[in-house]
Amino acid sequence: MRAAAIVGPGKLSKYLDEFQRAGKAKWNEGPPASSNDADVAVIFGGDGTVHRHLAQLVTLGLPVLVVPCGSGNDFARALKLRRVRDSLAAWRQYVAGGKNVRAIDLGLIREIVPAETMMGGTPVQVSKSNASDKSVRSTHFCCVAGAGLDAEINRRANDLPKWIRSHGGYALCVPREFLRFVPFPMKVSLGDGNVASAKPTILAAFANAPAYGGGMKIAPDAQLDDGKLDICVVRAMDTLKLFCLFPTVYFGRHLGFCEVEYAQAETARLETELPLNVYADGEYVCQTPVEFSVARNALKVIVPA
Repeated sequence: MRAAAIVGPGKLSKYLDEFQRAGKAKWNEGPPASSNDADVAVIFGGDGTVHRHLAQLVTLGLPVLVVPCGSGNDFARALKLRRVRDSLAAWRQYVAGGKNVRAIDLGLIREIVPAETMMGGTPVQVSKSNASDKSVRSTHFCCVAGAGLDAEINRRANDLPKWIRSHGGYALCVPREFLRFVPFPMKVSLGDGNVASAKPTILAAFANAPAYGGGMKIAPDAQLDDGKLDICVVRAMDTLKLFCLFPTVYFGRHLGFCEVEYAQAETARLETELPLNVYADGEYVCQTPVEFSVARNALKVIVPA
């Protein structure tokens, strides 16, 4: 068996040594150039490391094992790989001939360039039905994509040292952004024709997995293989209520707030009056407007038996 070790930033070689001793496999470091170079890919890192290699892994079609040793490991937790030893046990089962491989969905972001966005320096509103809109590129994501307050917190958290990021760095960036963030109109259009009005909004999240940001269950009902995205939109509220809402997200109880809208859809579109940063799996992707969809059974993953 040939295994490709994809190692994220940091001193993670000690984890690789454990896996090399755990099974009879020939190891190469770095993502394989083609499916002829490896039989399986093992990713040592967090959600960001997984995200950066998703496009290549989807193309290769190899089984993928995630070893949760990054600053954010929400994707691994969604796969029931909560600790390194969970991944090590799954790896031993796999090399012993186990059938502990499943196919899961991935989210897909399509960056949209409207046919006419500026005219003489003045923004031109573009209709959702404008057939001349063009998709510039597509980006896969494994956990959650979104825009608004959480994207700004994510941006600041990414500037922190890795140790701080992995020990509550996201939460540390929250108070400052809560005090300075100003809600603005966002329009979320679902593929079933259900269109929400462009009301002042704090964040819009499009989830393939339940959690992001180190355990925040923004989409508690999300599943990795149901062919749908779970969409959570938090409309404007006063700062004090926002501070009250924040801790409830870790338990998925924020859905009880009247300002929180929750739905499931196969496709969705996010539009804003001005371009807004879109992040996915903790990484910057593009700016609005964007379309979201599901890539069915796009990735094969090794999971606990």
